[in-house]
Amino acid sequence: MCSMARFTSFDGTELAYREAGEGAPLVVLAGGPGRSSGYLENLGGLDAHRRLVVLDNRGTGESAEPADPFTYRRDMLVRDVEMLRRHLGLDVVDVLGHSAGAGIAMGYAADFPDRVGKLVLLTPALRSVGLSPEQSDWDTFLAARADEPWFESATTALQRTAAGDTSVENRVAASPLLYARWDGRAQAHANAELGQWKYHVALGYNAEGAFVPGVLRRALADFDHPVLIYACGEDPISPVRRCAELAELFPDVTMYVHEGVGHYPWVEEPGPVVKRIATFLDA
Repeated sequence: MCSMARFTSFDGTELAYREAGEGAPLVVLAGGPGRSSGYLENLGGLDAHRRLVVLDNRGTGESAEPADPFTYRRDMLVRDVEMLRRHLGLDVVDVLGHSAGAGIAMGYAADFPDRVGKLVLLTPALRSVGLSPEQSDWDTFLAARADEPWFESATTALQRTAAGDTSVENRVAASPLLYARWDGRAQAHANAELGQWKYHVALGYNAEGAFVPGVLRRALADFDHPVLIYACGEDPISPVRRCAELAELFPDVTMYVHEGVGHYPWVEEPGPVVKRIATFLDA
């Protein structure tokens, strides 16, 4: 059973979220940035263990566009999470953030630490803490894939992105790099982005002032609730070595490395994703 509901956030913007499953709620934050939450699906079946409360970030999916585009900024999206918590009537929430959604989740843990029970960072984007992959990470990653049949077209799309191509079609052309196996399931998941991503929302997420890594790192050092960092061995966005550096920022952290999968592990091997996250949340 999946239902869609709405609430009004701090600035009057109406935001949408869907609920799936039964049990204790888990607030789920989508990445992209600028992508509607539909790509998360049910996280491979995690809704069998938790009531997933999956937010469409402002301007994406069923959520309205804000009057002020300034509020697309990563640090402003944290306020929407707090307004969702209040709307749900919960004193404390467990939070899962995927990719850029993990940047929002970390901001929420920093700004509202007493409102977070457990925190799951699933293949987290790392810019907010100053740990983005370096050129050497990309060089190693790409060298290992040079013989793939899609390699030339995908890396050409990356080059177009670097040159200023902001189209969703170009993003999808580069997306084989984000999956360990470019099979039919991965292709369908990637192609869905054609109707899910908005460039101006992504631009707003990354706007000037959205990232102050030193401040966030210091705040996370004081966040003493349990944290799970879920890294994947074939993920160029969240390299394992950088996720290990992220883990060093938290006092109470578990890091798990899922080998043989990419940035969307629930698409490729859902079983381990559900088992590991559910075990962490239930412990």
